Amino acid sequence: MPPKSKPDTSGYQKLKKDLADGTPGKLYVLHGEETYLRDYYLGRLRDLILTGGMKEFNLHEIGAKDMSPRTLEQAVDCLPMMSQRTLVLVTDYDLFKAGEGDREEYARIFSQLPDYVCLVFLYDLIDYKGDARTKLAGALKQYGTIANFVRQEQEELVGWVRRRFRALGKDIDTRLAQELIFLCGDLMHNLIGEIEKIGAYAKQPHITRQDMEAVATPQLDAVVFRMTDAIGEKNFDRAAAVLGELNQMQEPPVKIMWSLGRQMRQIYCARLALEKGEGSQWLSALFGLKPYSADKLMRSARRFTLPWCRQAVVLCGQTDFAMKSTGQDGRELLTTLLLKLAAPACRGGGGPR
Repeated sequence: MPPKSKPDTSGYQKLKKDLADGTPGKLYVLHGEETYLRDYYLGRLRDLILTGGMKEFNLHEIGAKDMSPRTLEQAVDCLPMMSQRTLVLVTDYDLFKAGEGDREEYARIFSQLPDYVCLVFLYDLIDYKGDARTKLAGALKQYGTIANFVRQEQEELVGWVRRRFRALGKDIDTRLAQELIFLCGDLMHNLIGEIEKIGAYAKQPHITRQDMEAVATPQLDAVVFRMTDAIGEKNFDRAAAVLGELNQMQEPPVKIMWSLGRQMRQIYCARLALEKGEGSQWLSALFGLKPYSADKLMRSARRFTLPWCRQAVVLCGQTDFAMKSTGQDGRELLTTLLLKLAAPACRGGGGPR
C-alpha cells in the first residue's frame, strides 16, 4: 500500500494571504471537511467585502435550484451600493454536473468578472469534485482560487486547542491536548464543543485528564482502541467491558466491526514496521495519521506478536463477512470475535506478549 499523498492546500494558503493583505480576489471555491475553518474564512470574506450600511444589498445569494448562467450573470452585473465591492455566494451547486453549454458559459463569466465582484462557490452538503480535463476546470484555475479546507496538522491543531482553552480562562498542556484530539477526533467543529464542555466543567485553571474523561464524548475509534489495548495488556475483562459499553451506546455492530477491523489492520502494519526496524513516521505516512496516533499504535503493536496480528486481521475479515452475509446477530458475532482474539493468549501461544 503506497503512502497517502497530502492534499493540495495551496489554495487555502492563497486565501489566507489574500485576507491578511486585505485584498480578496474575484473568484473562490471553498470546500473540504474542516467546516469550522471554511466557515471562519467565509466570515472573514464577508467582513472585508460587505462594508458600509448596505450589506444586504451588496450580498447576492444563489441556491443550487436557482443557479444558471443567466442568474449568475445578472448577480455579477449588479453594481455595489455605497461600497467598493459585491459578494455573490453560490451554495452547493455542482459546477461539473452542468451541461456542456452551461459549463462553457460559466467559464466565459469567470474570465470576465469585474473588479468589484467577489464570486464564491461554497460546497457544504455536497462534495466538490473538479474534472481537470474540462475547460471549466482550467478557467477556475486561471481566474480563481480553489481552497480545500483539510484536517489540520497536529502542531497547528494542538496550538489551536490550547488557544481555545486560554480564551476560556483555562490551560491545557501539549500532551493532554494531543490526547483530546485522539479521543474526540481531529475536526475542529467537533473539538470546539468538547473544549467548551471541558472548560465549563473544570474547577481549576489547569485542565486535567480527569476533567477530560468526565465530560468528553469519545469517537468510536478511540473507544475501540481502548478495547484492543486491553487485549494487548491481557486484560480481557476490561476488553469485554468496553465492548459492552459500545453496545450500551447503541453503536451499530457493523460500524464497530468496521472500526475494529481497521484498527487490527493498522496494528498489523505497525507490527510489520517494528519487524523491519521502521518507526512511527513510516506508519503515519502510510495511513495519514497524526504523529500522536501513530506513536500510540506503535506502542500497542509492541504488545502483540506478528502471527497473532496476522490471525487477528483474518478473524476480523471473516466476522465482517459473516455480519454482512449470514444474517447472524451482529452483537453475538462481535462477542465471539473478542473471545477468539483472547483465546491465543489464554492458551499461552501467539498472542499478546
